[in-house]
Amino acid sequence: MAGNLSLEELRSAVDAGAIDTVIVAMVDMQGRLMGKRFHARAFLDGAWRETHCCNYLLTVDMDMTPVPGFASASWAAGYGDYVLRPDLGTLRRLPWLEGTAMVLADVLDHHGTAEVAVSPRAILKAQVARAKAMGFEPMMATELEFFLFEQSYAALRDQGYRDPRTWGGHNIDYAIFGTTKEEEVMRAVRNGLYGAGIPVECSKGEAEAGQEEINARYSDALDAADTHAIIKNGVKEIAFQKGRSVTFMAKYDHRRAGSSAHVHQSLWRDGKPAFHDPEGPHGMSKVMEHYVAGLLTHAREITCFLAPCPNSYKRFVTGMFAPTKAVWSFDNRTAGFRVCGEGSGAIRVECRIGGADLNPYLALAAQLAAGLDGIARQLPLEPVHAGDAYRAEGVREVPKTLGEAAELMRGSAMLRAAMGGEVIDHYHRAAIWEIEEQNRVVTDWELQRGLERA
Repeated sequence: MAGNLSLEELRSAVDAGAIDTVIVAMVDMQGRLMGKRFHARAFLDGAWRETHCCNYLLTVDMDMTPVPGFASASWAAGYGDYVLRPDLGTLRRLPWLEGTAMVLADVLDHHGTAEVAVSPRAILKAQVARAKAMGFEPMMATELEFFLFEQSYAALRDQGYRDPRTWGGHNIDYAIFGTTKEEEVMRAVRNGLYGAGIPVECSKGEAEAGQEEINARYSDALDAADTHAIIKNGVKEIAFQKGRSVTFMAKYDHRRAGSSAHVHQSLWRDGKPAFHDPEGPHGMSKVMEHYVAGLLTHAREITCFLAPCPNSYKRFVTGMFAPTKAVWSFDNRTAGFRVCGEGSGAIRVECRIGGADLNPYLALAAQLAAGLDGIARQLPLEPVHAGDAYRAEGVREVPKTLGEAAELMRGSAMLRAAMGGEVIDHYHRAAIWEIEEQNRVVTDWELQRGLERA
């Protein structure tokens, strides 16, 4: 399901006084929503066609620091404008914000003639177009995990983000009574997102104290990424309104399990699942075998798009349900790629490598690029892995650091052919900046370990 509001319906709601604000939002490199709030009349008077933003928005880091070394925008080039063109198919009400609607926008060059190649939405749209040219419609869904804290963001900021207290005090994985305690936030999340046109299916407690998961129905790839981005922003806003806070860090505490963003994916053709063949082994079609083979062949090259921060790699710990080996298996949560729905029309592959800090557009695009390469080259599928993948030896491993993953991405001929060198160089620079910043900063751990003992 995309947006739930047409332009004419918006006009009627504005005339009736039900909506007075329209958010126009693009997606930045980190997967965050950036944009402007328009008075609804101004939006209807012309901003529904386009507005503008500074082009530094696709070259800033998490702190909004303009990062040097990008070709697309710089101090030397004066940091000009991009055009934001609303995709009216994403126009929707935001029930948790009074009198507010929102629309996602594509990012175009200053003249409004072409989408900016390094913008996340354009990157995913390009891979969807490749799939459609091959006769396929990519269908995807994400499972998004996060931690819910008792304190507000302001309270955490005042205490230096130290010792956040999870709302749940113990593991509430699937526990109904445990999650009842958190319904003040989670019920508002489910209902608010559903009212915004996000087909939320369920929420549940995850496998760590205070950890939550929310799932939305599968959809076409672009809508799935839009849904993911809106869910993250909506969860933060709703928690904020309740005086609480959440984190989508991949690993906020080394003593706790990390938070993931598992990606379920399949291809459809002529309205039917192209991954299913009743006569194939385990119900898998040749198309699916080649697609999964592509995911495996390029698993290490695409990890940078699934784990984009130095912190992301602290999640890959044996025995904490984050994979360390990029192998495939049937319904096996220790493998990097899990085939679900074996033998049925719902058969699909779940990538378990990505953390909750991923940008959904980049993650979905990278997986599509790898899978489509497998189909195009008819790559053979390696034997299925059985048993505990954590203990497997001599098999493909998930990269251990962002630096390793970034170099694999930069050297990937497949990614350069699929996405273009401009895109790969752009996101390689973003990764290297994260590493440079991490290396520059003295951490609490270093002080505690070395101030007296060194």
